[in-house]
Amino acid sequence: MKQNLYNRNRRISRTVSVGGVYIGGNSPITVQSMTNTDTVDSAATIEQIRRLESAGCDIVRITVPNVDSADTIKKIKAAGIKIPVVADIHFDYKVALASIAAGIDKVRINPGNIGGDEKVREVALAAAGAGVPIRIGVNGGSLEKHILEKYGSPTAEALAESALYHAELLRKHAFEDIVISIKSSSVKEMIGANRILARDTEYPLHIGVTEAGRKGEGTLKSAIGIGSLLCDGIGDTVRVSLTADPVEEISAARDILRACGALENPGMTVVSCPTCGRTKIDLIGLAERFETAAKESGIYDLPIKVAIMGCAVNGPGEAREADIGIAGGNGEVLLFRHGEIIRKIKEDAVIDTLIGEIKAMTAHGE
Repeated sequence: MKQNLYNRNRRISRTVSVGGVYIGGNSPITVQSMTNTDTVDSAATIEQIRRLESAGCDIVRITVPNVDSADTIKKIKAAGIKIPVVADIHFDYKVALASIAAGIDKVRINPGNIGGDEKVREVALAAAGAGVPIRIGVNGGSLEKHILEKYGSPTAEALAESALYHAELLRKHAFEDIVISIKSSSVKEMIGANRILARDTEYPLHIGVTEAGRKGEGTLKSAIGIGSLLCDGIGDTVRVSLTADPVEEISAARDILRACGALENPGMTVVSCPTCGRTKIDLIGLAERFETAAKESGIYDLPIKVAIMGCAVNGPGEAREADIGIAGGNGEVLLFRHGEIIRKIKEDAVIDTLIGEIKAMTAHGE
C-alpha cells in the first residue's frame, strides 16, 4: 500500500474513542454524516443509518431534541447498527444524561448553554463514567453574547475563543475526552478558526463547512474548506454538510479525502488531461468509460495510479509517472507500464486492454 501522504505533516492531537472508532492521533480520518429523519420514527432513522453505513459512513449523528427521543438510541443499538452514534443536543442537560444512559457513543453539546456549572458537572461525570466523549460544536450562528460583543461578528478569532471557552467549562470538572468542531458558512472564517485551534489546543478537530448548500456548490465550498485544512495537516474527522440526501455527503467527503491524499485506502487514482486541439482520440469518452469499467470490474479500489492522456506533449511523461497508462496518438495510443512503453493499441481496444493489464499486474503482485 502506498504511504498515506496526509500523515507526513499531520498535526498531532489527542486520541478519542467513539464506540471503538478512534478520532485523532494517527488514526485514519473518519467520515461523518447526520440523519435527517424524525428521530422518534425509529424505523426510518435506522433505515437511513443502514444506508449511510453501507455508503462508508464511519460515525453518524442523530438529533435528540427531548428526553423521549433518547428511546430511539436503545432501538438503534438493538437493531445491530455497527457504526458509532452521536447524540446532537441543545440546551437541555437532561437530554444528554438520558442519551448517555441509553447507550450513546458520543454527545454533541455546548457546556455553556445547558444551564450552569452544576449541570455541566453532572453531564461531565455521567460521560466520564460511561466512557462517552463530548463534542463541542460551535458555529457562527450561536456565539455567546459576550464574545460576539467583543469581536463584533463571528470572526475566526471569535469562533476559536468560543470553542476554548466551552472546553474550559469541561476541563474544570477534569473532563478531557473532548472533540472540538468549529463550523461556519464562511469558508474563510472556518479555515482561520480551525488553524487557531490547531495551534492552541491538542484536542482532535471535527472539520466542515456548515450550511454549505446544495450538492454542487456545497461540495465545492466543502472541498475548499476541508481540503485546505487537510493539506495543512489539520483535521481528524470530517463532515460535508449538503442540502441533499445524507448519503451524498459520504461520497463527497471521500472524494475530498482522496484528492488530499488523506484516505487510508485511497484506491485507484486516475489522472487525465483536459484535452485540447492536439487530442486526436476521444479522450473524454475513454476516461468516462474506463472509470465505469474499473468500478464494474472490481479494480477501482486497487491502490494504483492510472494515466489517460490525450497526446504526446505531456502524455508520455504523466504515463511514466503512473503504474500504468496510455498516451494518445491518431486513432491509436501508446501503452505504458511503470514508465516503459509496452506496445501500441487501437483506440477501440483501450478499455479492455487497460482492465486486462491491471488485473494481470494485481495477479503478479505489482
